[in-house]
Amino acid sequence: MPLSHAAAPEPSSCSASSARLGEPLAGTAPVVAAGRWLAIEQPGPWGARALTESHFPRELGRALSGKADAAGARIALIRRPGQHAEHDPAAPRRVFLADTRPGRGALWSWSTHDPATLLDLDFDAPGKPLHEAGPLLLICTNSKRDTCCALSGRALAGWLTEDSENTAADADSIWESDHLGGHRFAPTAVVLPTGYVYGRLDGPAARGILRAAAAGRVVGQLCRGRSTWSRPGQAAELALRDQLREYAADAVTVLGERRLVASEGAERRHEVLLSAGGDRFRAVLAESEAAEPRPESCGKSFGTPLELRLVSLEKDD
Repeated sequence: MPLSHAAAPEPSSCSASSARLGEPLAGTAPVVAAGRWLAIEQPGPWGARALTESHFPRELGRALSGKADAAGARIALIRRPGQHAEHDPAAPRRVFLADTRPGRGALWSWSTHDPATLLDLDFDAPGKPLHEAGPLLLICTNSKRDTCCALSGRALAGWLTEDSENTAADADSIWESDHLGGHRFAPTAVVLPTGYVYGRLDGPAARGILRAAAAGRVVGQLCRGRSTWSRPGQAAELALRDQLREYAADAVTVLGERRLVASEGAERRHEVLLSAGGDRFRAVLAESEAAEPRPESCGKSFGTPLELRLVSLEKDD
């Protein structure tokens, strides 16, 4: 069944409202300061805070969460698409560690019978025995966090796993994820190891994104940004890629940014310095609250999320 038929959102849902209002995607990805993602397989049901509200050991979840916070990393629980029945707690689980920093991007994979061993993991030097893995597509599907992610996210994961064009590598790359943020952009997904996050996906678009990632490329359309950067950095990087038509994964780098001083009542602005092809570029972005309130998550009160708009983008001579 096509995704559009299986997962049509309610007109009042957060994702339908965001799409109807034309909310921009660029600059909305979660920010992972250290550029490290740790994805841990956990079958079965998840609560709203899956790391401590699932069949994953609760105290271990708290300890791992503290370890990741201290390192500036992010943890995602993952599971295979499909039915989420009970499982054998002694069964081995897959673990993936991604470094999303340009020029250092890598994705390691291993299995463990004892997730407590992850407390000894060094995010900067994961050690051996680890195996390099191909790209992953983690799709947010946590029903306890948001209805849109549950309905459209799970429908997308199901469509992809049943896609007749799947290869064995594709099938091994598709996982459900507990929470990526930005419910109103559902279906939303992150690609590892690059850390690019996408929103408003359908099946063919997600398939194309995964194939592009395997070829070392980024898809500009539907991209929310690279979680490695700040949100102004994400928006500036995507704008430069679009201008240069440059989509190699590590071809554009954010060198730095600063907030511009504004007069009282003026819109907030950010200046971002970027590098591409040996040249430097300077982008200025305006930040303002959305003009019309909308639900930022299903069942939550209405809000006016911040939006970023490109003001200028020039080569820095």
